[in-house]
Amino acid sequence: MLGNLELIARLVLAAALGSVIGFERERLSWAAGLRTHMLVCVGSTLIMIVSAYGFAEVLSGEHVVLDPSRMAAQVVSGIGFLGAGSILLRGEIVRGLTTAASLWSVAAIGLAVGGGLYTASIAATIIILIILAGIKPLERRFITVKQRRQLTMIVERGAMTFHSLHDELGAASPRVKQFVMQQSEDAPECDEVVITLHRVSNTEYEAICSRLRQLHGVKQFRQDDATS
Repeated sequence: MLGNLELIARLVLAAALGSVIGFERERLSWAAGLRTHMLVCVGSTLIMIVSAYGFAEVLSGEHVVLDPSRMAAQVVSGIGFLGAGSILLRGEIVRGLTTAASLWSVAAIGLAVGGGLYTASIAATIIILIILAGIKPLERRFITVKQRRQLTMIVERGAMTFHSLHDELGAASPRVKQFVMQQSEDAPECDEVVITLHRVSNTEYEAICSRLRQLHGVKQFRQDDATS
């Protein structure tokens, strides 16, 4: 059986490791932030401790056999309700999958701490933090940028606003990353609208372009460097 100091130390370590990952989510203003990650990690640690050491008196009885891994398995599957709560659907874009995965990972860290696997739990925390905070800048630089598409339109003065574009695109409107409007140099009576789309597939891009070409008041339409 664990001593009181060892038991408290495991719970405190779980709270500390959970807070490290939770702080990374908190600074991005996600619903599942610092306190949620800490609670998940401490809770799963306590469940693991109870599973491994809480039935010592029962096990002392004759012909009594318990599997301490059963409660741990229920944590892994049961944490899904928190993950589902952190996932949001905005239009056609799903957000929160990374936070849901971090919650699931924090539960695993808590189980490791509860089982006394300190090295594994600390190493996992460092690796998860690197994935969450360190990989994102690389993803933005080398992957996300390649998923951006830009188009330019020359439209009649006042024929297009950001709100009218949002209404026209409907479910595809979250793909709009940037909307810039200025007076056209070639046609002073018209506006030049530059739209940057984010995380859009080729099929979606062509569908959006086809829809925007048909808008009333569009004089010219350019996809990237091509003019149509």
